[in-house]
Amino acid sequence: MKTPYQNIYKVLRLNRFIVLAMVIGAVVTCIVSLIMVIKLHKETVNSAFVVNGEGQVIPLKLVTQRESLEVEALAHLELFHTYFYHIDASNYEKHLQKALWLGNSTVDALYRQKKADGVYNRLLQYSLVQKVISIDSKVDLQKEPYHFETTTVFEINRGSVIDRYELKTSGALIHVDRHFPINTHGLLITNFFENTLKRIEHETGKE
Repeated sequence: MKTPYQNIYKVLRLNRFIVLAMVIGAVVTCIVSLIMVIKLHKETVNSAFVVNGEGQVIPLKLVTQRESLEVEALAHLELFHTYFYHIDASNYEKHLQKALWLGNSTVDALYRQKKADGVYNRLLQYSLVQKVISIDSKVDLQKEPYHFETTTVFEINRGSVIDRYELKTSGALIHVDRHFPINTHGLLITNFFENTLKRIEHETGKE
């Protein structure tokens, strides 16, 4: 018995459907591949990498964040030490109030100790002027809390006599919510401690 021939039009219609499906599939695959390549390229551009001194590869975005954090941390420490140590009879209450917003209970405890020791009473009694000359801080940003050490040089003007001192302090920084204008950097000083205080002798011919 002979096998009947299939309708030629049905065969052509099937072949055309198969070819059309393959073409559409190929086009879709090309489009998806192109989109993936573009996306990967953008991610690569936006996530450039740098190599640190130890040969480790670090995303550039992370490096930028660390640089921003370092700037804010140093600015926070400079602001605090200026408020806490740059004081005289006319501004000490305002400055100390601002300084206390930048640190935790360890800063408050030190303030209360100084107050109990009569530091601020002597400031008023003898019209002393305590002026900050320089502030130099080093901060370890490897992990939070960020340990810091600060060297503050300040002068105490007693009228006819001006004494210069070098104070070394230490502590740590943690993140808190930003609060304008009392804490614009979103950092808080913890474990604050005055390590050493020494008088600096003036060299001959220099102030």
